[in-house]
Amino acid sequence: MNIETKTHTALHIVKGAIVKVLGPEAKWSTSASIDGAHGRIAVEYPRKPTDQQLEEIQQKVNQKITEDAEIETYTMTRKEAEERWGDWIYDKFPLPESIQTVTIFHLPDWNVNACIKKHTRTTGEVGKIHITKTRYRNSKQVLEVSYDIE
Repeated sequence: MNIETKTHTALHIVKGAIVKVLGPEAKWSTSASIDGAHGRIAVEYPRKPTDQQLEEIQQKVNQKITEDAEIETYTMTRKEAEERWGDWIYDKFPLPESIQTVTIFHLPDWNVNACIKKHTRTTGEVGKIHITKTRYRNSKQVLEVSYDIE
């Protein structure tokens, strides 16, 4: 399995941990990027998280990797996906209205997202995820989380 697939899947795992710890206020991703074994995700959040919350995000990431949870993918109409998961399938960058069939990444009780990228079959296949840096941008009310996988 290539490194980009693992690093991209890690985005979903990290995002799920962020929302589990910080709550639904952190559900809107504003950007995401991967470069080899390095990834970064930014989410809207109205205040700077505590050090304890940031540590808990890493702990939840570790737990999800250890679980080796199965990742589900679905191809369905946009309407079906919205009926099942609501706006949780979206990020801050809108999906054009012309797209009526979506591929859904689903890690039950963790993360759901419209996503056409390749993913690992299970969370354990990603390997270790180390959060290397967090930065809260108060002016934008955005939390940026950088990580590496090994």
